[in-house]
Amino acid sequence: MPMVDTPDAERVVVTGLGPVTSIGVGVDAFAAGLAAGRSGVRPVSVFDTTGFGHANGCEVTDFKPDFDHVPAERLGRASRFSVAAAGLALLDAGVRPADLASMPGLVTVGTTDGESADIDALTELAVRSGPEHLPADVVGRVAASWLSASVAREYNLRGAETATLATACAAGNYAIGYAYDTLRLGEAEYALCGGADAMCRKTFAGFYRLGTIAPAVCQPFDADRSGILTGEGSGMLFLETLASAKRRGARVHAEILGYGMTCDASHPVAPDGVSIAACISNAHRNAGIEPGQVDLISAHGTGTRANDLTEAAAIRAVFGETPPPTVSMKSMIGHTMGAASALAAIGCAIAIERGFIPPTINHRRTDPQIGLDCVPNEARPAELRVVQNNAFAFGGNNAILVLARPGGAR
Repeated sequence: MPMVDTPDAERVVVTGLGPVTSIGVGVDAFAAGLAAGRSGVRPVSVFDTTGFGHANGCEVTDFKPDFDHVPAERLGRASRFSVAAAGLALLDAGVRPADLASMPGLVTVGTTDGESADIDALTELAVRSGPEHLPADVVGRVAASWLSASVAREYNLRGAETATLATACAAGNYAIGYAYDTLRLGEAEYALCGGADAMCRKTFAGFYRLGTIAPAVCQPFDADRSGILTGEGSGMLFLETLASAKRRGARVHAEILGYGMTCDASHPVAPDGVSIAACISNAHRNAGIEPGQVDLISAHGTGTRANDLTEAAAIRAVFGETPPPTVSMKSMIGHTMGAASALAAIGCAIAIERGFIPPTINHRRTDPQIGLDCVPNEARPAELRVVQNNAFAFGGNNAILVLARPGGAR
């Protein structure tokens, strides 16, 4: 953990939260959804589901972005999510984009699919009507589908480096880790970081063919779990150093203590328990904490048999047979792909600040092989000092973030 003499200029804090989710848009709405154990599940409507035996998902509804510099229709759905989430994070942080315009900064967004929904549409149109009939506006959206560049352009962040990271389902944590390092090294004065993805038929069909799409709801760690539900949205966080936050008199939601990564590449899709356990240990070492200091684990928790068993075993390998409460927010918002761990990080910061553990919903009976307290169905009051946020991706791209109550892990 940060030592007492760690300079404030090297401590990184979260001062802005921007969630766009199927259970609420904005900090208060998302927090209320988590506390209530709200479900974002509904029949998929963003693409044609003809031919699929079942097609539930977690869509963002009633989403009407209003951007200043770029007409919303010129952005793909994922870019709209990331731009809106970044705006919410700036608003929550009490920062005017004009004050950041020429300041050295970082905008980094993790994603799985980018603007694959537009690619789906173009492919279908090309097959049916021929490439000469492709609409220029949609082609342009795909060509310009750099999610981070869309954020920087909308808010006129001229001094910001932009990076879009495509490390699949762990991409949000990768983006936050990159921002954390950049700020600690003094290479930027602020960071807007997180993840974004929109539901698309390509990804849904891929998971469906793998037999991992649940027919109705997502039930992480349940004995009768049957797979994931795809979701969508964006989670963006505004980060700055503690010294900067103090100068601004900013409210601090949480401190980022550190992160860990592993890339085992042992199998295209199967999780590797040894690598996950190593990733947990790497995160603890980087954050300067011991396992016993962790009060809550936000699990990757997809609801597939392979992930839940492997993740639970890796957690017990590090924490012993009585790990801290371990929950899956995907039970409520589905698997939002590149946005997943960024939204979970926002959920962790909310839990720390507001004093509760979000539940794992849709839960009937914990799989006896899991051996975890998954806080079934109802939120639980808790005083949280240190929270661990797990994220794992195909190809063994694992990233784990450690957050703490401001000053709470010192």
